[in-house]
Parts: sequence; C-alpha cells; structure tokens
Amino acid sequence: MSANLFTPLQIRKVSFRNRIVVSPMCQYSSENGFAEDWHLVHYGSRAIGGAGAVIMEASAVSPEGRISPNDLGIYLDEHVEPLRRITRFVESHGAVPGIQIAHAGRKASCQRPWDGDSTADETNGGWRPILAPSPISFNTGYPVPEELDASGIQRIIASFGQSAKRAKDAGFKLIEIHAAHGYLLHEFLSPLSNKRKDEYGGSFENRTRIVSEVISSVRNNWGEEYPLFLRLSVTDWMDGGWDLEQSKELARIAKSLGVDLIDCSSGALVPNAMIPAGTGFQTVFAQEIRSECGIKTGAVGLITSPEQADHIIRTEQADAVLLARQMLRDPYWPQKAAKKLRQTIPTPVQYSRAW
Repeated sequence: MSANLFTPLQIRKVSFRNRIVVSPMCQYSSENGFAEDWHLVHYGSRAIGGAGAVIMEASAVSPEGRISPNDLGIYLDEHVEPLRRITRFVESHGAVPGIQIAHAGRKASCQRPWDGDSTADETNGGWRPILAPSPISFNTGYPVPEELDASGIQRIIASFGQSAKRAKDAGFKLIEIHAAHGYLLHEFLSPLSNKRKDEYGGSFENRTRIVSEVISSVRNNWGEEYPLFLRLSVTDWMDGGWDLEQSKELARIAKSLGVDLIDCSSGALVPNAMIPAGTGFQTVFAQEIRSECGIKTGAVGLITSPEQADHIIRTEQADAVLLARQMLRDPYWPQKAAKKLRQTIPTPVQYSRAW
C-alpha cells in the first residue's frame, strides 16, 4: 500500500510524523547571526501547526557567507544556545527540528529584500570581498567576487563541518546542505559560474568535488544517527549550465557519501533564465531522481493544496513535500490539510476547539 501525506517517514534514527516539511525561508531578522525571539515564534508556530519537520532558514557557516548582514548564522559557538531554545520548543510539539547550512558565495552582502534590491557594502553593514569559484559577478550592479584559492576552499569545507557540529550541539535532528539557488556550492557546480582551471573546475568530477568534500565534512561531524539532506538546483534552465543529468549523477555520489534525501529545487544561478514556473513544476525532478538514483527525494515549489501534496506522495513522485510560501501564509496548513483529507493528527490541547 502506498504512503500518503500523513504516513510517518523513518530516516536513520529519526521518525517524521508526516511527510510535510517546512522549507527553509530566510527571515533576515538576525543581528550578528544570532537567533532572536522572532525565530522562536516563527518556527514554533509551524511546529504547533502540525508539520513533520521544520527546517530553519539558510544559516551561514561563516560571516562572509551570509546573504545579508541580517542573516542567521551558525559560525560561532555562541550561536548555539539561542538555537537550542528553538529546537527544544519545536521538538516538544512533535516536529523534527532541522537547519539548512549555507554559504552565499557571490550573492553575499546584499540588502534585506524590504530595504531595496541592491548590495550592501561597508557603509551599510556589508563587507568586501565576497567570494566565489571565479571572478564573475551575479548581475549588473553586483560586485565582482574574489576567486577562492585552495586554502580558502579548504577553510569553507571545514566551516561546514564545524557548523554541523554546532547544529548537533544545538539539538537539531536534521541538517540540509544548501547547494542550490546560485549560492556558493551551486556556483562551483555550474559551468556558467565556474571557470576554474584547477581541481575544482572544468570536468564534472572537479566541479562537484567541493560538494562531495562538504558532504563528507558534514557527515563526519554530524555522525551517523541523524538525517542529512542536500538541496540542489536540479537545472539552471540555461544552455550550457547545470542540468538534470548532472544532478542525477551527483545524487548517486551524494548517496554513497551519506546523504539521505535530495531536496529538488531549480534555478537562481543567473538572472536571465527562463523558468517555466507553475503548479508543482519541479516535482518531475524529484520523481526522476528518486526512481533512477535510488535515493529519497523532496518535492518543492508551488505546492499549495492538500490534494496536490497528497498526490505527490501517493504516486511515489517524492518521499516528502517541502512547503515554503504556503507555510508563510498559513502555519496551520497541516491541520487544515488533515481535515480535508480526512486524516487525524494531534492538535495542541490549547487549540483543540478550533478544529
């Protein structure tokens, strides 16, 4: 019998009460990388709402790896205790607490979206240099990044591992490595942004090397008992860029290195890509990687209705659905979905009269 949206999912020693995952979404509400009261209430509400897992936003593994000066970080030991407060609350309400760890690469040092579509420099909290595999700016008006040398690459790989150790200390039970959306690891993967001539550029093996080394660094520090996800932009939607076939091959490598699930997103490497966005438009990537690579997948992108989410699981297109904007609009979406699909899920006693 096939699973449905509310069938529990076991990955390693962690049991997810259902297949609904709150996708990482930047809140741009930190100072010096520290989690604030906003994060406790924001993520706690979605745990109360019934999600199986709540993945906290892209959290930088180093100060220069933040997207904005207000990004969450996990690059200091002092970041752990405020995060631990959140993981305790999320887990106490039945959801698996997760965190996405990331380095923004050439898309670092930007303003928060509501402060304007521009980069931040030293005059408004930003920094220079920003770092990338090659000295190619993201877009007009963005600074040209500094090309990482070999020692810089090794420092970043180590920082991912150190951040994984902090995540474990903070009580997270799930880590997702961010290798999508035009950030640093994705920049190494794509020939459009990686023009290197050394062992980290050129061939598929070389362009994927840093991702493989980051996975190993994270898994070594994270241990074997908890799940490890990898978010990929499965295609750049551009000729000559990263694509589905390369993603499949990387998924196979990732599985061998200890990744448990591929979170299948797409795009955001280059500003002029033509993306055919529509309802569930990325689900086909999750289905193909799942069926051809023998690894669990998550579907993400314009998944909004309970029937749609349930169909994805029932037809074995993915093992989990990750909801982003829909969970911003309604943190109690899982409760409403259960009612619509005639399922029963636990409800906090304080809210029991609402359903």
